[in-house]
Amino acid sequence: MNATVTATTDIPDYVRRVGQQARQAARAMARADSGCKNAALRGIADALQAQAETIAAANARDMEAGRSNGLDAALLDRLELTPPRISAMAEGLRQIASLADPVGAISDLDYRPSGIQVGRMRVPLGVIGIIYESRPNVTADAAGLCLKSGNAAILRGGSEAIHSNRAIAGCIRTGLKQAGLPGEAVQLIETTDRAAVGALIRADDCVDVIVPRGGKGLIERISSEATVPVIKHLDGVCHVYIDDQADPDKAVRVAVNAKTQRYGTCNTMETLLIAEPVAAALLPRLAASYREHGVELRGCERSRQLVDGLLPAEEADWAAEYLAPVLAVRVVADLEAAMEHIARWSSGHTESIVTENFSRARRFLREVDSSSVMVNASTRFADGFEYGLGAEIGISTDKLHARGPVGLEGLTTLKWIVLGDGHIRE
Repeated sequence: MNATVTATTDIPDYVRRVGQQARQAARAMARADSGCKNAALRGIADALQAQAETIAAANARDMEAGRSNGLDAALLDRLELTPPRISAMAEGLRQIASLADPVGAISDLDYRPSGIQVGRMRVPLGVIGIIYESRPNVTADAAGLCLKSGNAAILRGGSEAIHSNRAIAGCIRTGLKQAGLPGEAVQLIETTDRAAVGALIRADDCVDVIVPRGGKGLIERISSEATVPVIKHLDGVCHVYIDDQADPDKAVRVAVNAKTQRYGTCNTMETLLIAEPVAAALLPRLAASYREHGVELRGCERSRQLVDGLLPAEEADWAAEYLAPVLAVRVVADLEAAMEHIARWSSGHTESIVTENFSRARRFLREVDSSSVMVNASTRFADGFEYGLGAEIGISTDKLHARGPVGLEGLTTLKWIVLGDGHIRE
């Protein structure tokens, strides 16, 4: 039975009970076979579609409250569950069900001179705490990835999405029950009390890893206060560099999409870099397109010489994650200068080069130190669904364990296994 919460509940005790139930459920999930886990995922997807109107009504309550509380446009965009987004949640779960189950896979098995066989087996992490803001679709995405990878999940969404998250959690319970899996395998923290976050990120005895998804303030707090390991990224300061050997039409298509396809996401381009030899020809064309989309441009001195009406870019603009229709623009001398800018200002999330020069593309891929690096493609592709992960639980810009979009393998680890036949060490 899932832990309950009331107005008089002791929050640390409540979180402890949730964690203990999750730890017990994690043992059942670790031994669940692929067929059972896939049945749960498909059951959740069916329930989401069957309850689409209920979910939409719950989301409407959250949206109304969000507007009343002054949430900005970016947060409201993340909060909203349109019919296509509800369908996308269900499709993401079905995609996860169709993916190969990583749990139990054995790799690198080899005989040693002693006669033993040594290899590595992929196993679940255990209990994963996900702390997120605004986006209620994370409730379904995170649950699906944790279930398929054999983990138990504790979900703590933001207060602004509480009604949406509860409606989605109801669908998750339905799918788990139908598949015969413990309901405690996915638990939603029912309280909006912020003390629950502090308790969860210090629950070393029952939580194995924390995945925060939200604003910089939330992630900085979790990173500094958590005693449980954290998979995270702080900012999405993403760049597109247009090389002087770029195809002009391709460059415009990629650079416009990278900024305008959706503003409030961490993989949206925030700084456009353009090589000096093509800036005079391409920048006015790009600026016209951005203005059609209502994007405010903040440019370096050279870019303002080429295009009238650009606001002057301050140094802070090169480090800004706007999550809004605002774009920083800088004209650079060449590829070397572009990579120098990225090395200084990037958050290590996603960078893209537009070029027809194979050698420069390879150099960009090799030398730019971000979790996703692209050639002739929009930064908006830096997403678990687009990468074929089915969905993602988050994006990591750290270099240890998981990097980039974190899907099934990122929610597992490896342990050494040894096979013998009575072997002893001499």
